[in-house]
Amino acid sequence: MSTPDLLVIVAYFVATLGIGLWSTRRQSTAGDYFLGARDLPAWAVLFSIVATETSALTVLSVPGVGARGDLTFLQIAFGYLVGRSVVAVWLLPGYFRGTQETAYARLESRFGSRTRRAMSVIFLATRFLGDGVRIFVGAIPLALLTGWSIPAAIIVMGLVTLVYTWAGGLKAVVWTDVIQLAVYVAGGIAALLIAWNIGGGAAASLSRAADANHLRVFDFAVNFTSTYTFIGGLIGGALLSAASHGTDHLIVQRLLATRSLRDARLALVGSGVVVILQFLLFLLVGVAIWSAGLAPAELQGDQIFARFIIEKLPVGLAGLLVAGILAAAMSTVASSINALASSMTHDLYAGWTGERDPARLLRVGRLFSIVWGLSLIGAALLFHVYASGTDTPVVVLALSIASVTYGALLGAYILAGAWSRAAGTDVIIAAAVTIAVMLLVIFARPLSTLTGTEWLAPVARLAWPWYVPLGTTLCVLTGLISARVRGPEGT
Repeated sequence: MSTPDLLVIVAYFVATLGIGLWSTRRQSTAGDYFLGARDLPAWAVLFSIVATETSALTVLSVPGVGARGDLTFLQIAFGYLVGRSVVAVWLLPGYFRGTQETAYARLESRFGSRTRRAMSVIFLATRFLGDGVRIFVGAIPLALLTGWSIPAAIIVMGLVTLVYTWAGGLKAVVWTDVIQLAVYVAGGIAALLIAWNIGGGAAASLSRAADANHLRVFDFAVNFTSTYTFIGGLIGGALLSAASHGTDHLIVQRLLATRSLRDARLALVGSGVVVILQFLLFLLVGVAIWSAGLAPAELQGDQIFARFIIEKLPVGLAGLLVAGILAAAMSTVASSINALASSMTHDLYAGWTGERDPARLLRVGRLFSIVWGLSLIGAALLFHVYASGTDTPVVVLALSIASVTYGALLGAYILAGAWSRAAGTDVIIAAAVTIAVMLLVIFARPLSTLTGTEWLAPVARLAWPWYVPLGTTLCVLTGLISARVRGPEGT
């Protein structure tokens, strides 16, 4: 890359570190560190949620979806908005009763400390695995665009993120997320305008896309094997968003950091609207690149936007786009470090030791931030080693495992609110059964090939938007059966 582009990237690193140091002011308790003293404005939390759920892979892959297909991906985003609206009405009021520090404290009041710890461990394990992969995947385009090696990109990105997250806690994460969102959205808008200009203007570009059916938004077919349909997007997207934004501490932590239930609802539902607009932007970027004749058939979809950045963007703007990709990756890493440390401190350490001193928990939480940050960097490096020379099956494996637990988590909350006879034992059994079955579903294709079991082949064709609905249903039904078998005298 050119020197001006590299200077833009370096300036971005410096800015994020500065925010982390600025955010260290007036931190004296774990609540200040992990929840921003519960004084973060709704608009900042809204943008932080969007930045957190947007990975570097999303920024690069969504344009490829638009270039190779159409806009039907938006149907899932519509489902996201529905799911968040349900969470805002159903789950959020419970989080604002008392002084809950994590998403899983609520389960303790209903099922006891054992269930809280079990759900926290599920969160820690899957978040660690999934986000270790996201660091690795995010480092790949960064390495390609800067000329660094992948291990160097992992280490630089991970250490810079760890420093500002360790120093400033959630407050640093949120305010940095606001800047990160602005950076990659600005880069996306610039890329769209340039692609339109190359293609002869917005009107000509959109006209060609419409003629080729690239602007189709809705597919009303009822099909469980097609990825992007209206029914699948609405139901699957809604339950996925309800699980990720209602039970995953990565997002719930931010909602708990707002000033009131009203602010949390505004941030959550508003993030659903912004996500739709964000996906629309990057899908249109891909459509515009296709319309300009810059998406050759032999090029993989995930590489289309990266190639466009390298070959077509002017000096300085290319650096801004790379900084935007870096921003999306760092946002995910920072959020993971803080959420993992928060859950470890409050759900496990405080529960096991009985420690309640806020200053002591602050010191312990910062230590856990370092441990989790270095662990995520190490996990990303291991994924790089194991994926070298292959078609990255380890990445596919880890991302699938990270996504399979949402049905179990959402099902646990449904059992807590809708079935008074359910006990902690029922929830733990239901979660274990659900995770085991969903692993079988997700890896049905390779298992069918390896074992020759033909009955698994149809299962492998289930489209991924239906994974969370299936997992949620399994968890609820298993919990109900367990409660009925256990009987009123069971424990």
